[in-house]
Amino acid sequence: MKKRILLILITISTLGVACFDDLDDTIQTSSNSAIGDFIYRGLNYFYLYKSATPELADDYFTDQNELNSFLDSFENPRETFDFLIAPQDRFSVLVNDYNELENALNGITLSNGMEFGLVRYPYESTNLFGYVRYVLPNTDAATKGIQRGMLFNTINGQQLTDTNYLSLISLDNYEIGLATLNDETIVPTGERIELVKQEYTEDPIYIAETLEIEGQKIGYLMYNAFTRDFDTSLNSVFAQFKAEGIADLILDLRYNGGGSVETAVDLSSMITGQFNNQLFANEFWNDDRQNVYANPILFNDKIFTGELINSLNLNKVYILTTNSSASASELVINCLKPYIEVKQIGDRTRGKYQASFLLYDAPAPNFSKSQANPGHNYAMLPLVFKTSNRDGNTDYDDGLFPDIPLNEDYTNLGILGDINEPLLAAAINNLYSFTQPQKRNNIEFKEFSNSKKLSPIYQKMIKENP
Repeated sequence: MKKRILLILITISTLGVACFDDLDDTIQTSSNSAIGDFIYRGLNYFYLYKSATPELADDYFTDQNELNSFLDSFENPRETFDFLIAPQDRFSVLVNDYNELENALNGITLSNGMEFGLVRYPYESTNLFGYVRYVLPNTDAATKGIQRGMLFNTINGQQLTDTNYLSLISLDNYEIGLATLNDETIVPTGERIELVKQEYTEDPIYIAETLEIEGQKIGYLMYNAFTRDFDTSLNSVFAQFKAEGIADLILDLRYNGGGSVETAVDLSSMITGQFNNQLFANEFWNDDRQNVYANPILFNDKIFTGELINSLNLNKVYILTTNSSASASELVINCLKPYIEVKQIGDRTRGKYQASFLLYDAPAPNFSKSQANPGHNYAMLPLVFKTSNRDGNTDYDDGLFPDIPLNEDYTNLGILGDINEPLLAAAINNLYSFTQPQKRNNIEFKEFSNSKKLSPIYQKMIKENP
């Protein structure tokens, strides 16, 4: 059974911000200072790392006038936001057009269908090459024969570097220059392919199939985003796994940058089922909000529609990861570990254990979109709480490290879902104690970024209203 991609929807409900009493003035204009006031109030109330920024303390400014003078010192809202964000925060985001953000949250993006990673040249600090991870069906890339494993090093004739890549991959239309990897050398082939972006919606269930090996059935699920609107489809996949009597599950999260906390709980409950209503994760908010908003996150037996979860009651799961596996992907790994055996295969994960709400500039106490200031389109996804598993494990800034290290080999990526694809084969070999070694790339490469970097919800973990 295979399901191919149709685009990432991440559904969230919005939670607004209230501000402390002496700074609670309704914004009437769209000046830089007014937008800055929205940024300040949101961070002052909800920001996880509020205590790390002295200016966010409730008593730092004596009145609104003093706060206004502070906000007027910045040239634009971006400077305000960047100043107030704590040094340890790698993931909070400010956008100047919440319509674009909402579209991304609902899976409406421009895509040419080529999902790729960007990797540094060996022994070089600036040049990059791209490798195709997968191709979305019914897109320009699919039509033009782009395939997993293709390499490219130029866009519109320019060598990709760590300083120009964002401007190049952001173009609506561009031409890639194909290349090959010969030992440690990137060699252009001379072939160029023009790609055109269009609006697209991606189904996060990229592959869902049952493999039969040595007379035993194994479920394989490649899942590329935690998208709540697809929970029903995800539950149907597990119904099929259950009906087919799979004994083991290989969950492929290698390119999954996260999404809905609730969907992460649902997926974990589908894998297990024997821990209903037991603690999945703890929430840790800033000191002002902890007692009001922090609630234990529990395993459950229903998705948000009320449909009963199809649980497999497994005591072990294999999870494939790369450095692109982040937030909700890491939440699943971390929070399952106290309950069942989790065999992580691949590369270490990103190191993202914090969640966000979408905040609009609207009156307190709930700064909802319906009451948003019409003078501007700024919005925020600040970090508002961090998570830990049942045993207290959190703050894994360096990521979660695999039990079986195996980096993707750019000369031999294999076919996704094929039992000989290196990461999937490593899981199967471990499961059955097969002894054949896995081919590994001995060249030192460092993955730099990927095509999802363009999304305003890149590597975000989103929580519904508490």
